[in-house]
Amino acid sequence: MSYSKLPGPSLAPGVPLPDRVAKCALELGREAHPPAARQLPLPGIGDQTADWSVRRSSRARRLSARVFHSGRVEIVAPLRVSQRRIADFVARHREWIERKSREGRARANTAAAQFPPPQLVLAAFGEHWRLHLAGGKGAPRVVVRDTGLLAITGDPGDPRRLRRAVLDWLTRHAQAHLGARLAGIAAEAGFSYQRLQLRLQRTRWGSCSARGTISLNVCLAFQRPEVVRYLLIHELAHTRHMNHSARFWDCVAQHCPQWRTLDSELLDGWRQVPPWMFP
Repeated sequence: MSYSKLPGPSLAPGVPLPDRVAKCALELGREAHPPAARQLPLPGIGDQTADWSVRRSSRARRLSARVFHSGRVEIVAPLRVSQRRIADFVARHREWIERKSREGRARANTAAAQFPPPQLVLAAFGEHWRLHLAGGKGAPRVVVRDTGLLAITGDPGDPRRLRRAVLDWLTRHAQAHLGARLAGIAAEAGFSYQRLQLRLQRTRWGSCSARGTISLNVCLAFQRPEVVRYLLIHELAHTRHMNHSARFWDCVAQHCPQWRTLDSELLDGWRQVPPWMFP
């Protein structure tokens, strides 16, 4: 089972459509669509029609709009909703959607121009790291030079290789911290799992396979410790219940009574993830 509130729905729970759009969900990269989903063009809408599309999904119960980090717009529609109703929905919310799309494109352009960032704030671990381009030859790599200082050595000429070096360091660092926390919570609460793996996932915060492999998103490093603990408990609970049944949520609540509040915070967790993670 997976926890896929990343990027999450663009509408607050309980808000009927097409009355209003309450939230904007920003992309963290490529989206994974369920097999029943169909991607369709949306001609004549927006200044750049290539950035707009409609996705019909058997899982959708109402119309919604998603605006991703790149500025791309996706309208998610139930299978039986007519094109006219979709067009009416877009017309009502067009101003909001286009404003969020412009903001997304601006953020993406700024992030690309400012890499590497001056610092990494890893809220999950209570750490602030300053980044310093030390220069040199060869492939870039990240070296811990002092408390709170990361030096990026090697040829700085290729931004993609620089980003990869920072991501590699962050993944190893997060693996050590999250691995220790997961093992500690499992031992304390009586859960068992087979192994942990970290990924730079674009649509999920975490998942648990039927074989007991727990996968976590590297982007959890940017979330508050309480939110991370909730997500770890969420995935550990899937080792007993491979669903989101009442028994599953009772299990989560037993070990994390504030799970509803933390779940809501994680829904907006993309706001804490720096755009350069997914250029």
